[in-house]
Amino acid sequence: MLYLIGLWESVRDFIAAGGDVLYVVAIALFLMWILMVERYWFLTSSFPALQKRIVANWEAREDTKSWYAHKIRDTWISQASDKLSERMLLIKTLVAICPLIGLLGTVTGMIGVFETMATQGTGNPRLMAAGISMATIPTMAGMVAALSGVFFSSRLEARVKLLKEKLIDSLPHH
Repeated sequence: MLYLIGLWESVRDFIAAGGDVLYVVAIALFLMWILMVERYWFLTSSFPALQKRIVANWEAREDTKSWYAHKIRDTWISQASDKLSERMLLIKTLVAICPLIGLLGTVTGMIGVFETMATQGTGNPRLMAAGISMATIPTMAGMVAALSGVFFSSRLEARVKLLKEKLIDSLPHH
């Protein structure tokens, strides 16, 4: 319990050092990871059953050679492909937006530095250093959030592509 309290205090201090924009970065990061975990869960638990059902339906068909049968096959592949690709664009968008949110924090932090310089003058380097530090933390947080998402989303995308290809290969085109 003390560990969790210490962890919470560290997070609170980090957010205080970086500004309120870090809440937005945290929300984007949390949403991105929820979506990626959901996609991994779908690929490992739900999609194999869907794939088996599609393959069983294809193999149960008497007609697999006509134009009509191939259109049915293409429809099933397209529907499965849509299910595989769900939310991938949103995940990629969240990955791309995290650094931009961090840059927003940098801009707002620098505005604070300039306001301090305008009211206090440029003679106090400590005030300027604290403001610049506060301005750079959101950029770092946004970049770290994006980097964590880039690796896993690219692996997820490769897995989706592989599963699509395996589905197509498992439905023989006579």
